[in-house]
Order: sequence, then C-alpha cells, then structure tokens
Amino acid sequence: MLRPILGIALVVLILDQVSKWVILLQVMTPPRVIEVTGFFNLVLAYNRGVSFGLFTNDSPNGPYILAGIALIIAIGVLLWARTQTRFLPILAAGMIVGGAVGNLIDRLVHGAVVDFLDFHLAGFHWPAFNVADCGIVVGVGFLLYDALFGGKGSTK
Repeated sequence: MLRPILGIALVVLILDQVSKWVILLQVMTPPRVIEVTGFFNLVLAYNRGVSFGLFTNDSPNGPYILAGIALIIAIGVLLWARTQTRFLPILAAGMIVGGAVGNLIDRLVHGAVVDFLDFHLAGFHWPAFNVADCGIVVGVGFLLYDALFGGKGSTK
C-alpha cells in the first residue's frame, strides 16, 4: 500500500514547494502584505517553531532538530499506513507525509518554515500557514473522521 500513499504525498509536496517558490521568487519580491479579500492576505512569514510558532528557537541547531522530528513522524505514519487498505486512511497518510516533508525541506533550505496564507476577521489573525500545513491538518481531520465514523471493512 505504499505506492498510493507516496503518490499522494508527492502531490502534496509538489503543490507545497511550487506555491512557496512562487511566493518567494515571484510574489513577495519585496516582502509585503497583499490584501486579496477583506479576510485574506498573502504575507511572508518564517516560522522557526512548530505549529502556530510554538517553541520558537533561534538556535542554529533548531531547524535540524525539528526537521529530524518531522522525518521521524513521517516514517512512523508510513509504517502505520502501509498496512491500511481503506481509502481514507491512505489518503490521510499521504497528505500528512507530504506536508511533513514539505515543511522539513523548508527547515533545511531556509532554516524555518515558509508561511504565506493569512486569514483574519475583525482584527484577529489566524497564524500564517502554507499548503503543507493544509495537507497535515486535513489529513489528521480525515484520520479523526475515519476513527469516529469509518467502516472497519476493506476496499479490496
């Protein structure tokens, strides 16, 4: 079952890296806030921590430690998912692995995760995020949905 998981992961990874390339080299030169709608901006932010900037660390080893953790998580998800036969867990695992690897690449290349999607409402801003983060969050959501409501049968 690794082939479909890796295929989905590759799609998420490519979408993530291409979107970041466009933002860094085409859109945010120079960096600025681009208002797209009344509730959504494009921005350029570098997240040196984990989710929502938690555990931000400016240590020179910080990106490598967090990249290593992401790699361990991606391998763990792959090991678990290779035994899955149902569509939703396979899709979820691919999305999570693709997102984790996308952010891992950022940490190794940029020393931080590149975030650029900025949603806000009534003066409150959600922390900026990227396509890899979307893959991870949606993948985890699919796993939760499957755990709560999914069938136990196989698609085979």
